[in-house]
Parts: sequence; C-alpha cells; structure tokens
Amino acid sequence: MKRILSSLTFLLGIGAVAFAGESLAGTCTEGKPVQSIRFSGLDDTQPHVVERELLNASGKPFSSENFRIEKLNLESLDLFSDISLVCTESAEGVELEYRFTELLHWIPSPAGKKTDQDGWMLGLALSHLNVAGEDIRVEAQYRTSVSPLFDSKEFAIYASSPWLLGLPLSWNFEFLRTDSWDDLRNFDDRSWYSHLEIGARLWKDFSFLWAASYRYVQKYGAVPDLGVGVLLDARDSKVDPHLGAYEEFRVTRYGAFYADVEDYIEFLWDNRLYYPMGRFITGVSSLLRYRPGTQMFFDRLHQGGANTLRGFDPDSSIHGRHEAIWNVEERFVLLERHPFSIMGANLFWGVQLVAGVEGSFLWNTQTPDWGDYRQSVYGGIHFIIPALDRIRIEAGYSPDGGEIKVAVGLYDKNTSLRWRSR
Repeated sequence: MKRILSSLTFLLGIGAVAFAGESLAGTCTEGKPVQSIRFSGLDDTQPHVVERELLNASGKPFSSENFRIEKLNLESLDLFSDISLVCTESAEGVELEYRFTELLHWIPSPAGKKTDQDGWMLGLALSHLNVAGEDIRVEAQYRTSVSPLFDSKEFAIYASSPWLLGLPLSWNFEFLRTDSWDDLRNFDDRSWYSHLEIGARLWKDFSFLWAASYRYVQKYGAVPDLGVGVLLDARDSKVDPHLGAYEEFRVTRYGAFYADVEDYIEFLWDNRLYYPMGRFITGVSSLLRYRPGTQMFFDRLHQGGANTLRGFDPDSSIHGRHEAIWNVEERFVLLERHPFSIMGANLFWGVQLVAGVEGSFLWNTQTPDWGDYRQSVYGGIHFIIPALDRIRIEAGYSPDGGEIKVAVGLYDKNTSLRWRSR
C-alpha cells in the first residue's frame, strides 16, 4: 500500500534499453483443448504463485483473451519484467509454455519518498521483492530530508503480500520511527507508528477490509485506530490500469479503545474509473474524507504539490478537517511497457504523456462553501517502472497559485494522495 522503493538502476536504465520478448510467440487456434501447461524462467518464484493467476487450464479450450487477462494479472504481481507464451499445436490440442523473466529481487538501493511536510527524503534501503518465492515483499529503509539536510529522519520496515498461507487474504504491515520537524503543522514530530491491514477477497473483485494502527506522538500521547471497509477492485491491472473501476468505502475510528488524545471518525470514499481509446486512457477519480469529532492539529489535512493540487505549493496556513478532491486526467501512451536488462538486472519501463484538471474542497465546518474550493490544470510526463509504479514529472497552474509549479512525485497520484503525510 505505502511501499516506497527507489533505485538508481531504474533511472540509469531509461537511457540504455535493450528490448526483448513478445507477448505471444507462435499462434494457437482458438478453442482447441489445452493438453499441458509448463513454465520456464521461474528461478525464484514458486509455481503456485503463477498458477493461481491463470485462466487457461488443461482440458479446457484455449482462449487468447484469457491469456491477455492472465498477462495483466501476472504483471500486477510486480515480479516479472516480461511474460510471454509459446504455443505448440498438434491434432489432439495445444501445449502451452509460459515464459517468465524475473525482476531483480534483492535490491540494495537508495530509498526515497516525498511528503507534503518534509519534501524529498533520501536514504538507503534493502529490499526483497519475492521472499521465499511466495510473492512476499519486505523492505527496511532509512531516510533523511534533503533540505535542510538531516533535519528530518525516518526509519521504516514494510512487508506485504496478496496471499496469506495459501488463502486469498492480502496483508500489509508497516513500522515507522520518525524524528522530524513538520513545516506544515509547525511541531517537532517524534513518533512511532505501526499498521496492519488485511483484505479478505470474498469473490473475484470484492474484498472486506480490516485495519488497525497504533501511533505514539512524543509529548502528546497514543492515538490508536481501528477501521473496516469494503473494496471493489475491477481494474484490468493493479499496475498502470487502462480499464475498469476501483471503489473503496472505509470507516475508521481514531482513538479506538483509548481516546485521551483524539476521538474522531473518518468516513472515506475512494473512487477511480479508467477507460481506454487506442493509446489514450481517460481517468476520473475522487477522494472524500469526512472527519467529525475531536482532532489534534497534527492530523489536519493540507493540500498543494504533486500529491494533491499540482498548481499550488504546500501551505501551512491552508488546512482542514475534511476534504473532497476530484481529478480528470488524460494519458497518452507514448511507449508501452517494455522489458530491458542492464548489468544483469531485469527491469521494465514505459512512458506516458499526461494532462488534466483537478479541484478540491478543504474545510473545517460541517459543510463546505465556495471559499473552500481551489482548482488547477497540469501536464507532464510519467515513467512507468517496477516497484514505484511511476515517476511523475508535472507542471501545474492555477490563477490562485500565482505561477506555474513544477513537481516530481512517486506512484500514481491516487495512491500518494491517500498516504501523502506519512
């Protein structure tokens, strides 16, 4: 969910690409029975990690549409730089060979993230993208602010997987230790934070969510929280989706079981829709957070920058308890995802041009008014890469913002929007 991984390998590889692989090698006759399925290239990945994503099966008619969906599902695992299919036909049926090129798994690398209050933070990370071949990702990171250098420091451990003990239970664990001067909220943030989230997939696209966190803020006290929600994720891919919908509804009680510091409820609705036309991908999204109750200043919401409104800079004087943000974005696929290798590391990349318009309400009263509204337009370029999803270089403008603002962001904006503070 908030995995923040950065490697200079990704950036160095952009200028030195060796393209390889085909999505479908050979031809298969539609409807011929599948006699056998085998895999090649799974040096570190367990076969069942791949098998649970397949739609074509032995004894069933072959479908190229099924392979198209399989390929998207397998790409979403973020374990492979390339996936292809070789089909061998006979009078009795077809034999399928799925060929995989695995991404680099152990990555000692620079680590980076960008938050509204700290700006860019850089450091070191040691990551494993596929522990025991079970699609379990674990990272340990140390980061510090760039400007001023060492003014903010953070240590983090992340672990996640879409399955648990062979069951369709996605899980995500985080631990963060922060020692930071928060420019937006003007206080010395010395805190510990742990978070566990589990998603139980009840059927194909629908999941029930459960999450619990514990945060201790030095000089202020403990803020535990407990949340439940439902998720409909019908996107064609979790990485760079082109078609489909994402709908999440969540209710979280902050101060659950211990309300000495904070006691409020967050109602959250996260909505994302995607539709392609040729090389163009239209995305429409919105995020609503409504937070009645008693809230401390360090949980106030701020907007401005690559993760919220790209025509504005983050501003400590503009904050609110509640927010509603909408976005309409057009993406043009300049370069489709392509695998490449550099110094023995298997990676992939793609390029998209983007333009869009976005607006938001940020308010403190029971209902917002037009004085709480801001809007901007933006354009830029996105580089599609492993682990980080994308690097976004964008310029935004709003008459209220005063001038063109250039910002660099990580992940899809809809992801960083949710977790932009920490």
